[in-house]
Amino acid sequence: MAEAPDSHRQPRIAVVIPCYDEEPTIAKVVHDFRAAMPEADIVVFDNDSSDRTAVVARAAGARVLAEHRRGKGFVVQSMFRRVDADVVVMVDGDDTYPADAVRALVEPVLRGEADMVVGSRLQRGAGSQFRLVNRFGNRLLLGVLNAVFRVRLTDLLSGYRAFSRRLVRALPLAGGGFEIEAELTIKTLQRGFVIREVPVALTQRPPGSHSKIRILRDGLLILWTILALFRDYKPLTFFGASGLALVALGLVPGGVVVVEFARTGLVGRLPSAVLAVGLVLAGVVVGAVGLVLHATARRFQELEVLVHRLAHDETDQADRG
Repeated sequence: MAEAPDSHRQPRIAVVIPCYDEEPTIAKVVHDFRAAMPEADIVVFDNDSSDRTAVVARAAGARVLAEHRRGKGFVVQSMFRRVDADVVVMVDGDDTYPADAVRALVEPVLRGEADMVVGSRLQRGAGSQFRLVNRFGNRLLLGVLNAVFRVRLTDLLSGYRAFSRRLVRALPLAGGGFEIEAELTIKTLQRGFVIREVPVALTQRPPGSHSKIRILRDGLLILWTILALFRDYKPLTFFGASGLALVALGLVPGGVVVVEFARTGLVGRLPSAVLAVGLVLAGVVVGAVGLVLHATARRFQELEVLVHRLAHDETDQADRG
């Protein structure tokens, strides 16, 4: 269950803007979010830009921090480690997300109704301006995610999100590139945090600004991330399904051998028999691996819950003290 920030003090809100070569747009993004949420700390993470992004952002009134490892995932890792706030809003610096929607993202976190609020560009009524190939890729990856993890989300790759302090402190991240949104979503779900979506209207990039996403490469990387996290967080399902598939494949040549033996009393297709036995044995071993990893993962999940509970108790004691 999500937690609301301490009601006895003004909640601290940070709007964090990851940027790589966003000189044409960053000043407007900073000004728009300053106007929409004057009480927020506006932080620009310059991701080793080759243009004047950092200079322009600082002149616009933002606090500028540097992350020299190129990749949005590295920026988010650094953001979670270095930004201290009750609510952290992440938004791309390309001026495609509406600043006037920021309060709609923040409010569910402040009320304790969600730990992550996603600005969904694909919810009904959002009115987003998507390129056809981007819309298709997003829906394809989203379909895989929803099927594998049995959820009903509408936007996997949105770069406009609000996070609670509890989630920021608890979520371990490893991805360094554009797969970070998929990793954020899956790890948030698997740790029992609450996700909400609110519709936002994505607009086209303004003239002079260009996307850094390489559709095929980054799309395959995101798909691989989803499948790898599926393997890590649902090992019994992943390896069990793989094992059953191997056993089913082994039954095909095995069935031919059995039919021939029943008819002639001889095993004339020795290679088929060997293949069948190998596939069935491999399937059994893969399924057994899934059982072992499932038990191990369950124990680690229990340990993680205990660690979070102890950390929460210590925070409560410090607040009362």
